[in-house]
Amino acid sequence: MAFCCISTGVFGFPRDEAAQIAVRIVRAWLGAHPIACLRVIFNVFLDEDAAIYRHLLSA
Repeated sequence: MAFCCISTGVFGFPRDEAAQIAVRIVRAWLGAHPIACLRVIFNVFLDEDAAIYRHLLSA
C-alpha cells in the first residue's frame, strides 16, 4: 500500500500534520490487524518530507 503527500504542495496542507496523520492511521490499522502482511510505502516529493517521515517512523 502506498501513500503520497496529498495536498501538501499547491494546496498548502501542512507537511508535518499530513505526515502525522498518515503515520498514525497506518500504525492504528496495523495494530488492529496484527497478522496482516502488508508493505507500506510513504511516497514523498521533497527531501523535507522524507526527513519528517524518517523522524516520525523512528519514534
